[in-house]
Order: sequence, then C-alpha cells, then structure tokens
Amino acid sequence: MRALRLGAGLLLALALWQALVSLSGVPPFLLPGPGRVLVALWTNRVLIGGHAVMTLTGVLIALVLGTMLGAATAVGLAASARCRAAIQPLLVVTQTIPVFALAPLLTLWLGYGLASKIAVAVLVIYFPVAQAFLDAILRTPQGWMELAQVMNATPRQVLWRIRLPAALPGLASGLRLAAVYAPLGVVLGEFVGAARGLGYLMLLANGRARIDLLFAALLVLCLLTWALHRAMEALLRRLPPVA
Repeated sequence: MRALRLGAGLLLALALWQALVSLSGVPPFLLPGPGRVLVALWTNRVLIGGHAVMTLTGVLIALVLGTMLGAATAVGLAASARCRAAIQPLLVVTQTIPVFALAPLLTLWLGYGLASKIAVAVLVIYFPVAQAFLDAILRTPQGWMELAQVMNATPRQVLWRIRLPAALPGLASGLRLAAVYAPLGVVLGEFVGAARGLGYLMLLANGRARIDLLFAALLVLCLLTWALHRAMEALLRRLPPVA
C-alpha cells in the first residue's frame, strides 16, 4: 500500500511538472520537462554516477564522524553539570553562524578535496545529533532515577545503565535528521569549491546552460537522500525496541 501511494504521488508530481512546462510557455532550455530530464539522466548516467559516488562517499563518512562527535558531546555534557552549564550555551550560539559562511573558510583550510566537504556536513549534522541525544539523556523517566537511588547506583552506573539506554530514542531521532542533512552539507561544500560531486556537476551544468543535466543531477541527489533516509529507518528498526 505504501509503495502504491508513493507511486501515485510520484506520477502526480510528474504530471504537474509537465503541465507547468506546457502551460507556462517557458523555453525548454530554461525549464525542461520530465522527459528531457530523464533523457539527460540516461545519456549522462556514467558522468552523473561518478559524481554521485563521490558525494555519497562524503555523506557516509560525515554521518559516521558527525554522529560520533555529537553522541560523545552529549554524553560528556550529561556526565558533568559544570561542563554543561559552560559549554551548552556556546554550542547554541554557534548555531547562529550560517554554515555557508564557514564553507569557504573550510575549503581554504582543508583544500578542494573531500575533507572540506566532510567538514561542512559534520558541522551541519553535529548539533542536531548532540542536542537530541542530550535532551533525551536529561529527560530520563523519574521513576527510573528513583529506582537507581533505591539500589544505591553510582553516578557512573546511572549514566551508562539507565540514562543512556533510556535516551536511545532521542539518538535515533538525531540520526534520522542527520541522514537528511548530511547530503545537503556535502553538496553545500561542493558548491563552494570542488572538482567532483553532484554539487560541482550542478554548477558546471548551470554555467553551460545545461539545465536538463542540472535537473538530472538534482533528481539523483533527491533519490540519494531518500534512499539514505530509508536505509537509516531500516537500520533503526533492527535495533532493540527502546530505539
């Protein structure tokens, strides 16, 4: 049933797209229809596939690093109230700095290779993971904490055996967001400076007035993000029920 609804929604979107192209009178080289985009996708499948692999590589590495850093930060802040009081406000303030403003600096410092793209994506997903996990840790059910107090559990035992297991749903929520944000972060880095990747390909296609190729690369990016989100959902469903 879900596949049927998804297929119906996709067909409706394609029909609306084609209707917009037909009724607007915009030249096809400015607003190509779905047919032209699919032809461009098939004709340039090897080119697009190579750039997609580069983007996906950066996304997967950034997901691992961003999740590890975010989770470690959440655990560290939860373990120390003093550190939390000193550091958490700074983390919140840093979120007021647009990532696209830092992307050129990261490219300047780390070069035009994959490292700068990974760094941008890590910055994008780090805070959602850290904040979601930390909030969940600090909201451990009161009954669990009272039971730990009755059993004379040490602070270390409370953190590792009660708070962290109870906070896994929060971590899962952060991972779901990270799976969507990571591709955006990598592509943002590719927009600023890169020699490969879907973001680079879209800029190249735009500069050459190949709007059909640009749309084809954008379509692949959307499919990649959707597939990554579905894979994350499938992975989380395989974890223990608490997550």
